Amino acid sequence: MRYTDRMRQEQRLAAILGKLADTGSVTVTGLADDLGTSVASIRRDLQALEEQKLLKRTHGGAVAVEVIYELPLRYRVGRREEKRQIAEAAAQLLTESVHSVGFNGGTTTTELARLLATTRSLKVVTNALNIASDLCSRPTVDLVVTGGGVRPESYELVGPIADRALAGISLDLVFLGVDGIDARGGITTHDEVEAQTDNCLLRTAHRVVVLADGSKVGKRAFSRIAAISEVHMVITDSSAPSDELDRLRAAGVEVVVA
Repeated sequence: MRYTDRMRQEQRLAAILGKLADTGSVTVTGLADDLGTSVASIRRDLQALEEQKLLKRTHGGAVAVEVIYELPLRYRVGRREEKRQIAEAAAQLLTESVHSVGFNGGTTTTELARLLATTRSLKVVTNALNIASDLCSRPTVDLVVTGGGVRPESYELVGPIADRALAGISLDLVFLGVDGIDARGGITTHDEVEAQTDNCLLRTAHRVVVLADGSKVGKRAFSRIAAISEVHMVITDSSAPSDELDRLRAAGVEVVVA
């Protein structure tokens, strides 16, 4: 992808990390050319990312720091329009019959949380600090936050404390953001502790809806959250591979393309 307009540093950092996720290594001159900025700016960007331990600088470039590469939430700026469309489609499920809802962390669940109607009371349970921050001042939202250890990559509270907080809770609807969904592997994420907490949140729900942009469909991440049989609906966008969507339908999942 080539950028012709001058980019803000945050956009450049996200683009650099995205390229590392795709290729495992980048060069200063290649980035300067692709992103339409100076070599000096790219060097400063790489230094900033290395200080956050998100990459390792090399002579003339940088390499990814992990084999399994996860983009931190604050740099996940891609597919914004698709995620907004998915969130708007998901908001249609919040009918008058839904009185309680749960969210895990992620860019698409965050988009949905921001769309919550404020005209009626709704109990919301989340383990995502950024979602809790967005909702805590809304007078019609009865907010419950799980507690737990903070996972900086996703702003989520995870681990045994979060898992115990979710035990015994019953929710009408839970929306889950995932890093991968396919008919055989189920729903997956990068971190095994996060996967366990997501599973505990899933088990509170009468109905489970997965929000996944097209890049997640047909993909598997390291840790399994649950089998596909635990998912009632997936909402995605038109970039999702049609054959993978057919496999999800064949597995009994309702598929909505926003």
